[in-house]
Amino acid sequence: MAYSFSRFFPTGIAATVALRVAFGGLLCLALAGPARAADPAQTVLHLLDYIAVDYAETVENGRVKNADEYREMHEFAGQVQGLIKGLPENEGRARLLSEAATLAKRINAKASPTEITDKATALRWALISAYQLQIAPKAAPDLKAGAALYKEHCAACHGAEGRGDGPAGKGLEPAPSNFHDGERMAQRSVYGLYNTITLGVDGTGMAAYKHLNEDERWALAFYVADFAPDKATREQGAALWTAGKGRGNFPDLDNVVTLSANEARERFGADGAALQAYLRANPQALAAGKPSPLEFAIATVDKSLDTYRAGQRAAAAHLAIQAYLEGFELVESSLRNVDADLMTRIEREMMAYRGLLQSGAGVEQARQQAAAVRALLVAAREKLDNTRLSSATTFVSALVILLREGAEAILVVAAILAFLARAGRPEARRWVHAGWIAALALGGITWAVSSYLVEISGAGREMTEGVTALIAAAMLLYVGYWLHSKSHSRAWQQFIADKVGGALSKGTVWALALISFLAVYREAFETVLSYQALSAQAGPEGYGALWGGLATASALLVAVAWAILRASVKLPIGLFFSISGILLLILAVVFTGQGIAALQEAGRIGADTVRFISVPLLGIYPTLQTLGAQAVALILSAFGLWWAMRAGKRPMNHKEQ
Repeated sequence: MAYSFSRFFPTGIAATVALRVAFGGLLCLALAGPARAADPAQTVLHLLDYIAVDYAETVENGRVKNADEYREMHEFAGQVQGLIKGLPENEGRARLLSEAATLAKRINAKASPTEITDKATALRWALISAYQLQIAPKAAPDLKAGAALYKEHCAACHGAEGRGDGPAGKGLEPAPSNFHDGERMAQRSVYGLYNTITLGVDGTGMAAYKHLNEDERWALAFYVADFAPDKATREQGAALWTAGKGRGNFPDLDNVVTLSANEARERFGADGAALQAYLRANPQALAAGKPSPLEFAIATVDKSLDTYRAGQRAAAAHLAIQAYLEGFELVESSLRNVDADLMTRIEREMMAYRGLLQSGAGVEQARQQAAAVRALLVAAREKLDNTRLSSATTFVSALVILLREGAEAILVVAAILAFLARAGRPEARRWVHAGWIAALALGGITWAVSSYLVEISGAGREMTEGVTALIAAAMLLYVGYWLHSKSHSRAWQQFIADKVGGALSKGTVWALALISFLAVYREAFETVLSYQALSAQAGPEGYGALWGGLATASALLVAVAWAILRASVKLPIGLFFSISGILLLILAVVFTGQGIAALQEAGRIGADTVRFISVPLLGIYPTLQTLGAQAVALILSAFGLWWAMRAGKRPMNHKEQ
């Protein structure tokens, strides 16, 4: 029989122990002091969990079984509505209020327990999504600590083994709960237990246990939740986890904590319930065996669709972005090496899915697009799982990665060095060299820090790349115009004459060094990640080919830089200034497209797809935003060229330098 909030058992049974029964009859704890004010959203979750589990004890076949507990259902449903009204305004609150009102009406109509459980559970998830509530521990709980806490606070009533037979619980009516009652415990989530320990129950002897810190409360909740599953179920889950099966359903502690065993079985089947039972007993296994990026992407796409169904458009779009940045993007280079077409299709379909969520498309349309994305991600996982790169493929991939990522940077740096040589200022070249060397060093440090010290999110990576690309583009537009303005005979003759007796300003030198830094740093981190992925694909036997490809690409880039420097010496100086200026203006347009695309991937800019070609090497992507930004950059470049030609017909003064 379940404990009732209103009909609490008498105190004084044990002379030295003040007895309390936790929410739903699950915990019987020692005196902890009066209940304290709680976060309203967390209290709503607490009440909804109680309604979802215990409504079945109050109504059967449309008739009231227990009048006192049925009145409590009404009371709690009303409290849910009142608490939601008091939450901060956001796009999901109106829907939450509507669903809470519907829940209250259905309770009043004595609806079936199944319907009430479904509605309370759906409202719970909608609230979590709408307010991005913290619903899982920050680190794996310590179950040994949980055992000690249970012995201190719970065993007196519930018994050493959690069977409801503790000495302090004898004579209580109703009796303390048996945590080995599989049917009842299968309806409870770890988060529900944590909420009870944290919040207590107003109007009863069940106090809030906030004198226990957050880690202790989670440890106690996990320990209690682990009583119910039998040994065979945990062993089955352990075998599945070791074999790597179903890990995508539990990419982190969220589904371990927030789903009841019944919900895990409904979503993921019997294997999913077994995995959850194992992870409740061994939460540290998640930290030791994080899911693969593609498993994470698949699970997060599924989660985003569930969130969208709950009416939380912004949160669903955020999850879709996370699925790409923290999942698929990490294997993008690896997939490009074995199936570039599949990689492109996944990029396109994931962007389309995100666009549907952001635009408020119908749920069915979003479901179909999510299914298409999921199928492609599964295909990518199978492709990567069954592919080991040959030495030749590894060599070519290593070659292409560096050539693709380094070509733009080498063109910028070489053009700047050539300009300084023609300007008769070789001593200023050391600042440009310092710029690109610092960029390489910082890129390596950034990778090391993100891999071993602090996790840098995919959004953070894309933001860095996008912002640096746009800053570099703006500077290249100016420098490109400035160089082209020197291409006319009067302009460059006066410029060179001034250099003989003067010097480049410090501002100019620093600007050129900064462009050198930005051009290299924007790709340095991503290049290291690409080689990291390629190394994992190739395996130890492919390391020789990888280093060979990298060395060959480096030699080719150096050769390109040398050729540019040699050619710059032989070109007439006016033609050199003209070609260098136009080259930098073209690169500014390329950087603009790539910068906008990176910000789109980070979710900072919308992405409205159009029917157009995609040439990432040139920064061309089929979206209105990237094409529009490049069009603006092209117009500015064209205007700059026209203005430079017009201004080149008159002598320059020092201010124009």
